[in-house]
Amino acid sequence: MSKLNLKKAQFATLCVHGSGGVDQATGAVSIPIYQSSTFAFQSARAGAEIFAGEREGYVYTRIGNPTQTALEREIAFLENGEAGLAFGSGMAAISSVIFSLCKSGSNVVASNTLYGGTHQFFMETLPRYEIEVREIDGTNLDNFTDNIDENTRCIYIETPANPTLTIIDIKNCAKIAHKHKIPLIVDNTFPTPYFQRPLDLGADIVVHSATKYIGGHGDTVAGLAIGKKDYIDELRGTILRDIGGIISPLNAWLLVRGLKTLAVRMERHEENALEVAKYLTLHPKVKQVWFPGLTTHPQHQLACEQMSGFGGIVSFEIKGGRKAGEKLMNSVQLFTLAVSLGDVDSLIEHPGSMTHSTYSAEDLEKVCISEGFVRLSVGIEDRHDLIDDLSQALKRVDT
Repeated sequence: MSKLNLKKAQFATLCVHGSGGVDQATGAVSIPIYQSSTFAFQSARAGAEIFAGEREGYVYTRIGNPTQTALEREIAFLENGEAGLAFGSGMAAISSVIFSLCKSGSNVVASNTLYGGTHQFFMETLPRYEIEVREIDGTNLDNFTDNIDENTRCIYIETPANPTLTIIDIKNCAKIAHKHKIPLIVDNTFPTPYFQRPLDLGADIVVHSATKYIGGHGDTVAGLAIGKKDYIDELRGTILRDIGGIISPLNAWLLVRGLKTLAVRMERHEENALEVAKYLTLHPKVKQVWFPGLTTHPQHQLACEQMSGFGGIVSFEIKGGRKAGEKLMNSVQLFTLAVSLGDVDSLIEHPGSMTHSTYSAEDLEKVCISEGFVRLSVGIEDRHDLIDDLSQALKRVDT
């Protein structure tokens, strides 16, 4: 397929055909796994030129690898970014981006509903390096402006947020960031570029836990960062090179493969999630349901404006609190009681004691994660089977 046709193609086609490239060395349609730590130079001069950045080439897999390059090229293409960089985990990507922008005495202004690992990194690790993170309610844009000062180096948001699915206005966050001459970083893990492209809305850097929907099968751990080429090149040549949070060639290959089915998986995730959310909304043992595709979601209209779909995560509060939630999670038969998300398998977990146990009781209350709060990662099984499983489990719950 020509590049001209690719420009006119729909996203599902772009996922399969990518940026139009095959493996340059062999012509392989499926990108090979270059399982090598070291790469030979054609000559001493060529080696010196590659080290100096004067010639394209590979030196050592800690710095770059052809399989990794293929992944980075494709995720940048799908996110509409200039360049991408792959890491060994989502937290490696997030921490590397923050360390690239901040130094002792700096601060970050961030939304206060975040993945628990990100929150812990912000609240416990960064202060050791005298980097402050000011977590605020991101649904009120004035909070960003009020907390930015001369030492602020970036704004960081998750939208939809984990696990409350809070939606934050990317376009207006970007305007605030750029007014203060700082970058906006958006964690795009939940929607993926299939449903949301933050760079198109003015964001400067996108990060992913590629472990989730990009991989899609629960068999790899990885992270991604996408942005301007100059920035990504600097991130690769400093933080990634020196700290070494690299992705393996095998995991990079698994993600390249995962991207080919991203569109069909995300469509099925969303279809199932919407039906599960509707079912839970009507259930007498459920107090509240959070899903951006429901008109009852507090930021439903904003979600419609900046997203093309609503993802596969459904959160809800069960009546009866933690005891009822535990009974539910212990009673499901098709859903798997496990953390993480974005797998083809449906997963169920209790954020307050699991993924968000890094939050204090006071902070959990601030972000509306109650004792009865349950998060579902809705998979691609038949939705009727998923609803039947929740139905039989809820019958066992006393509220």
